[in-house]
Amino acid sequence: MIELWHCADARSFRPLWALEELGLDYKLHLMPFPPRVRQPEFLEVNPLGTIPALRDGATFMTESAAIVQYLVTRYGPSDLAVAADDPAYGAWLNWLHHGEATLTFPQTLVLRYRQFEPGRAEQVADDYAKWFLSRLRFASRTLEDAEYLVAGRFTAADISVGYALLLAHQLKLNGRFSPAINAYWQRLKTRPGFLAAKAAQKSDLTQAFPTLSSSTTTRSRPMPRRSRSRSTKRGWPLRRSRRAGWGPAGPRGRSWTPAPAPRCRL
Repeated sequence: MIELWHCADARSFRPLWALEELGLDYKLHLMPFPPRVRQPEFLEVNPLGTIPALRDGATFMTESAAIVQYLVTRYGPSDLAVAADDPAYGAWLNWLHHGEATLTFPQTLVLRYRQFEPGRAEQVADDYAKWFLSRLRFASRTLEDAEYLVAGRFTAADISVGYALLLAHQLKLNGRFSPAINAYWQRLKTRPGFLAAKAAQKSDLTQAFPTLSSSTTTRSRPMPRRSRSRSTKRGWPLRRSRRAGWGPAGPRGRSWTPAPAPRCRL
């Protein structure tokens, strides 16, 4: 039997949704998030400590979009897959992986710096929230004249991109969704497979992170104060280093140049 290790509304929701759409039997292991911290025995299943993890006989996988592709092709034929000889095949593959690589990645940084480490890198979180919304325009244009992303029907590509929209709602990034994206999301979240997957996980991300609820506030540990110096805008006084010349000195007096915050083209 297929086994899936899953945390509520995490990337593992993609394969869970696919399993329900396909009507396959599976065993679901529900875990608290993040499992590598809150359920360390999971490391015996997946040494990476990441989710999803899926086992199907001798097959073991950890990448959510790849798992969805595996399921809909391994257990086909299914309308969730697009055949290699179909003209829409390339677009299907592109959207399938676009949902993870382009749309979900920036949101993971928003989640990290607004929930795990609030107050540490707010500008990074803001920048990557804008990045996500900018990259979402491609899907918005596609959906202006179509109900689904590719092949004129609901496919695994919609599961992949649909999860990115689910995460965006949980992170409250949906306020700037276009009408086309909002209508698309309404279609996705009322599908029987989506509803069955939500019921199977028994909770959602707002329960894992109460700070995502509008009724709670985020409390963060204050950052240590640094004395400001006219010599540098980074807060550390300038000191001489044999190798690097003048540069900001770290707390132990060593020459140290902090890496700039990640920047992206919006």
